[in-house]
Amino acid sequence: MNILILGSGGREHTIAWKLNQSPKCNSLFVAPGNSGTAQIAKNVPISVTDFNAIKEVVLNNNITMVVVGPEDPLVQGVHDFFLTDDALKNVAVIGPQKAAATLEGSKEFAKQFLYKHNIPTAAYQSFNADTVEDGYAFLETLNPPFVLKADGLAAGKGVVILEDLDQAKAELKSMLVDAKFGDASTKVVIEEFLDGIELSCFVLTDGKNYKILPTAKDYKRIGEGDTGLNTGGMGAVSPVPFANQAFLDKVEEQVVKPTIAGLQKDDLPYKGFVFIGLIKVGDEPKVIEYNVRLGDPETEVVLPRLKNDLVEVFEAVANQTLDQIDIKVDPRAATTIMLVSGGYPEAYQKGKVITGVDAIEDSIVFHAGAQQKDNQIVTSGGRVMAITSYGETYQEAIKKSYQSIEKLHFDKMNYRKDIGFDL
Repeated sequence: MNILILGSGGREHTIAWKLNQSPKCNSLFVAPGNSGTAQIAKNVPISVTDFNAIKEVVLNNNITMVVVGPEDPLVQGVHDFFLTDDALKNVAVIGPQKAAATLEGSKEFAKQFLYKHNIPTAAYQSFNADTVEDGYAFLETLNPPFVLKADGLAAGKGVVILEDLDQAKAELKSMLVDAKFGDASTKVVIEEFLDGIELSCFVLTDGKNYKILPTAKDYKRIGEGDTGLNTGGMGAVSPVPFANQAFLDKVEEQVVKPTIAGLQKDDLPYKGFVFIGLIKVGDEPKVIEYNVRLGDPETEVVLPRLKNDLVEVFEAVANQTLDQIDIKVDPRAATTIMLVSGGYPEAYQKGKVITGVDAIEDSIVFHAGAQQKDNQIVTSGGRVMAITSYGETYQEAIKKSYQSIEKLHFDKMNYRKDIGFDL
């Protein structure tokens, strides 16, 4: 079959790499793609939210499956667009419909869903510009640190954690009154701080059945020791060493099952990935957030550990026969280290020439913010490449990734030297 992937990051290169291994995949297209996808698929230079352009590509190339990478097109209703168009309605779309995508599109909606279905999560209240004084009062009832979340999509940067009450109040004003995150922060959710260690649980559902994929843990902060600004993710490890079977059983019973049942009860049509951001508080799982797609860079460690034919798995999602699939996982650990542009997540320069990619033998290089230009690969984003390795232990895998990174170079290249440090 002919398949189209929407997106241009490391996640989409990894999905393309995995789909490309299937004998069922004839032609693979990625829109808009990057220098990595260009090597194994045909890149199509269109926006992931230009639904009419996507329709044209699907019809012109006889595409029968569309895999949606990022959240924006899902929140804007790309799946619904396909279902309501006679020419497109028989194309399989991997990703939830708009109503269900609100789980990521609105932090407040997600918290209401969690409370309604008795899924463990932090206490919270939400505020807007008219109730900012109430927000100050609520902050005064909490113990530091204070967690403020922009309600809408803010490209992974809309969460602020502060120790000082006055700073938290100033930040709340900045988000609500001064529109720090634009439309994303017209509403702000304030949560109690949960003290624990974070991990990600990935679930694939066809709307009725579900399968749990390998766990992963990513590292969001730019600086060593989890310091500095939040990023889209600086590295990831799978499996998560501290998530033993007893804990994972709790996650399934207390979080996964009520989530999938809640989607059905609330009539939120869902065919795709549910990313559940968890925190382990003592021995108990609590939900921090939902994403309605695969996380990045966790994808770069989760999909390499999946032994199944991904096209077959996606077909089962489309046909609601996921219960007939037996998920097979590579017992080895996988780790990924993200190479980023100097200055990221703040201002950075693009167009830096990347060398040494061909010299890497012991790792898989997943391209993210990188493009082909004049027979060279150049940087085009903040997160440039993810270097993924396998190992019998996560320590061995991490060591391989760092050894591979020594062969790579671009001007002002930056990466964390301590991925896995807290395990």
